[in-house]
Amino acid sequence: MPRLSFTTLVAAPLTVAFDVARALRRPWPGPLEEVESVRPVRDVYAGPGHGRRRVTHTRRYTATRAGTLVEEEVAWVTAGPLGRLADAVLRRRLRREMAAHLDGYAAAAARRALDVVQVVGVALVDGDRVLVARRSGGPYDGRWEFPGGKVEPGETELAALVREIREELGVVVVPRGFVGEVVLDGVVAGGAAGESTLRVWWAEVDTTAAVTAHEHSELRWVAAGELDSLDWIPADRPLLPAVRALLADR
Repeated sequence: MPRLSFTTLVAAPLTVAFDVARALRRPWPGPLEEVESVRPVRDVYAGPGHGRRRVTHTRRYTATRAGTLVEEEVAWVTAGPLGRLADAVLRRRLRREMAAHLDGYAAAAARRALDVVQVVGVALVDGDRVLVARRSGGPYDGRWEFPGGKVEPGETELAALVREIREELGVVVVPRGFVGEVVLDGVVAGGAAGESTLRVWWAEVDTTAAVTAHEHSELRWVAAGELDSLDWIPADRPLLPAVRALLADR
């Protein structure tokens, strides 16, 4: 079965990249039927496409430090007496149409991302230990999390992370690497439910100053083997495998 692959790096969180891609559909006429949809990581569509050929369009969405990596595959069934010649013509046409479509998609997703309030968190690492913070007040009072907070308008993700940790822990941190991204089920700053995500980075303290709990009831340095025993807020628990792997490499 002939197929083409396309890769686009979108300056937007997973949810925005997924929702905008679905809204813009595809650059050719004729709707395809949804075969599978797992928001915000994968969707598959199939149906009649160019020249009545059956077309399958698959998209996969992966969180990266620079945004969302969107990997797409368009596959079709060869049809008609011209066979390979018709496929070659279709291949050139699809490449041209998809190139223009994906440029527009990346721009639209980046614009939409400006209207979505994002949340950042930090896995603060010291050797083979990571800092965890216990919530004080609110619906998750007494449960554990990686400290962080909302990105303010006009603020970059990493600038927000440094600011939030300075406010919450009284120290300056240096972000070292991206850990992962989790969809937040609830409403963040008045946005739609499930629109915002939590993006967590790992970092190290840039000074010799001790961390101080300004907004949490308790701070604790824990090893990888202690993570599962804590009562985590729902958003942070999916990140634990990545944090354990990070500590194992230290």
